[in-house]
Amino acid sequence: MQNSKDLIALLELENLGNHNFKGHSYTIGSPHVFGGQVVAQAVNAAYRTVPENRFIHSLHSYFLEAGDLTIPINYKVTEMRDGGSFSTRRVTASQNNKTIFILAASFHIKEDGFEHQTAFEKEIKQPEELLSWDDMLQQFGDVLPKSTKAFLSIERPIEFKPVRVPNPLKPKDLPANEQVWFRLKGDHHEKLDFRTKQEILAYISDYNVLNAAFNPNGSKFSFANTQTASLDHSMWFFRDFNFDDWLLFSAESPNAYGARGLAKGNIFTRTGVLVASFAQEGLLRPKKS
Repeated sequence: MQNSKDLIALLELENLGNHNFKGHSYTIGSPHVFGGQVVAQAVNAAYRTVPENRFIHSLHSYFLEAGDLTIPINYKVTEMRDGGSFSTRRVTASQNNKTIFILAASFHIKEDGFEHQTAFEKEIKQPEELLSWDDMLQQFGDVLPKSTKAFLSIERPIEFKPVRVPNPLKPKDLPANEQVWFRLKGDHHEKLDFRTKQEILAYISDYNVLNAAFNPNGSKFSFANTQTASLDHSMWFFRDFNFDDWLLFSAESPNAYGARGLAKGNIFTRTGVLVASFAQEGLLRPKKS
C-alpha cells in the first residue's frame, strides 16, 4: 500500500449479505495479519449495519488467534441494540470457521453537552524537526539490523515520525512512554467522511502502542528474544478531525507484569485537540534460551 487510497480500499469490505462481510489482508512486516487492520475492518462491517446519523464512540476487542495473511477474513455482525440515541453491534471475525477476533462497538447520535479534555504537551518536538521511518531507512539502512531494515522497507500508506528514536545498535532502558507524529500519504484527505476517518484512525492506533511497555526494558528486550502479540484493544472517539496535517500519538505504560504489558494514551491534532483515546494490553513473553 502506497497511500490513503490503497488503505481505504483495504478497509472497505465485500458485502456477502445477511450482515456478513469479507476482507483481505496486507502485511506490515509481521508473518500474521496486523491487528489494526482487523479492528478497522470490523468497524467498517459494523458501520454498514447502523443508521447513518450514528457514529462510533467506543470499541472493545480481543485478538483470539493469529490471522493468516493468505486467506480472506469473514466478518459477522450481530445487532445487539438500537435505542433512541445509541446502537450496539458485535462483530466476529473468522478464518476457516475459527474465530480469530471479536469486537463490541457502540454508536451514538451527535449531541451537545459539557466539554473538557486532557492537556496537550506544547513543548514537544514538531514533525519538521524529526526523521520519518522512510528517512531512517534511506539514511541508515546500511547499518541497521537486518530485521529493522526489513520492517522499515515495507510500503505503508502512513508516514511516522517518532519523537524519540532508540539506537538499535546500543539498546538501553527508556521511560515508559512513546510519542509519534503521523499522517496519511496521498492528497485527497479533505474528501474523507467522518466514518472513513474513524476506520483509518482505528487502523493506525495499533501501530507503536506497545512500544511504551517495551521501553523500560529496552536494554534486554528485542523481538528476537520476546514473543509479542496484541491481546486486546479499546478506543474512544471524541471529536472530528482532518488528516491534512500531522496528528500526535502519545502513549504511556503504567504496568508490565506476568508476561503482559499495558499501554494507554491519546491522539491529538497538531493544535492540541483531543481526537481519541486508546488502551491495549499485549503479550511480552521472554523466550526461553
